[in-house]
Amino acid sequence: MTYVLALDQGTTSTRALVFDRKGRIRAQAQQEFPQRYPTPGWVEHDPNDLWESTRRVAIAAVADANLVAKDIAAVGLTNQRETTLLWERDSGRPIGPAIVWQDRRTAPLCDRLKAAGHEPTFRRKTGLVLDPYFSGTKIAWLLERIRGLRRRAERGDIAFGTVDSWLVWQLTGGRVHATDATNASRTLLFNLRTGRWDRELLDLLGIPEVILPEIRSCSESFGSVSTIPALKGIPITGVAGDQHAALFGQACFRPGMAKNTYGTGCFLLLNTGTKPVASKHQLLTTLAWKLGDRTEYALEGSVFIGGAVVQWLRDGLGLIERSADIEALTNEVPDSGGVYFVPAFTGLGAPHWDAGARGAIFGLTRGTGAAHVARAAVESIALQVSDLLSAMEADAGLRLKELRVDGGATVNQGLLQFQSDLLRKAVVRPRTIETTALGAAYLAGLAVGYWQNRDEIAELWQSDRTYRPKASPTRIRRIQADWHRAVDRAKHWA
Repeated sequence: MTYVLALDQGTTSTRALVFDRKGRIRAQAQQEFPQRYPTPGWVEHDPNDLWESTRRVAIAAVADANLVAKDIAAVGLTNQRETTLLWERDSGRPIGPAIVWQDRRTAPLCDRLKAAGHEPTFRRKTGLVLDPYFSGTKIAWLLERIRGLRRRAERGDIAFGTVDSWLVWQLTGGRVHATDATNASRTLLFNLRTGRWDRELLDLLGIPEVILPEIRSCSESFGSVSTIPALKGIPITGVAGDQHAALFGQACFRPGMAKNTYGTGCFLLLNTGTKPVASKHQLLTTLAWKLGDRTEYALEGSVFIGGAVVQWLRDGLGLIERSADIEALTNEVPDSGGVYFVPAFTGLGAPHWDAGARGAIFGLTRGTGAAHVARAAVESIALQVSDLLSAMEADAGLRLKELRVDGGATVNQGLLQFQSDLLRKAVVRPRTIETTALGAAYLAGLAVGYWQNRDEIAELWQSDRTYRPKASPTRIRRIQADWHRAVDRAKHWA
């Protein structure tokens, strides 16, 4: 029996999972790596940490399953999106840090582009808003700040990539410099309608096209592994940004199906079919995936701080020792006691797009305890997702029957019940919550015939538990009204 290996390079950790033909996990490994915060609003990774953690977990997962290279049919890769890297083509040495998607250092550049009247052009061509979140302004910042780098880039000595390109380069020993269409669509440089890098956008940001990777579909050859002896020769045949991979792993193949991933951030995607839908509510129009010559699209809403707020309670405040302890702490109180936590540590994403918003806690009294703050923090995750879904339904002109959910925080039953109460609809957790890695595995397996088609994959999806609304609509309306008051007060702080 053969298997598929999925590599999931995330914002705070890297995982490798081995899947069988039923989409079941046969082995997995995980490794966290350091986060760097050199100045307020800046977030960086060491590019070598991203590669080394990927290499190690790949070896560990395959060893744990007692497999060798010939037992692996293909490798699928999924990654934290928008995080930006530059490296030397000759040596493969990274140039500077990886600037993480959460980083806000390019807010002044975004403001200048907006003031010059360029935002409608970016919005029309890319489906994105002008925000530091995306890769394009990060590339421009690096080219301006590192002495002599622009000249080297124009000569073709420098390569740019999001994390998928960096890892494909490393896995193939520098033989392949490529990205997939979903990651390309998150750069502010990709034209949604032509499916290519856009010359006008490159010129506006001062980025030479020669540094960019080749754009490929999500399910085709990206070379084969050559730098990990235990995996040598295995084809890399599936690549997608993490949220697109999760949408695929949740089998949201029909227009109108949606999923939300609760990770470091939260990401809600709605399949809109073969035509891009322009948002009127500050959501993003993005690719769902590209398979062969067929491109499908999605609406997306992004929450910058989702599960990361629990990490902050652990590491910043010391309220809990392990992230898994959060549910027990929140269950010590029946509600948040009127406390509202707006976790705008790196600004607010959709539908606000306020880079100047900052984190704030409202409603504190002498009776407030650690459990109230913790509960408000967890509830903030669901409240942000609720705002996204309201905007998404308005854009798409429909009401969803259910929301499929995945990600590490879905083990928290209180969070999912509160989410269902807020949305007034079913929230469905699948049997396999590692749908990001699973989607990458499916994309890789389709390319080599491991799975035959999407119908076969859809039949593998199984529900584990469904949460249905229990709270009174009156109570939920009051909570949402107070939440929106808190959000308004946290805006435009920096």
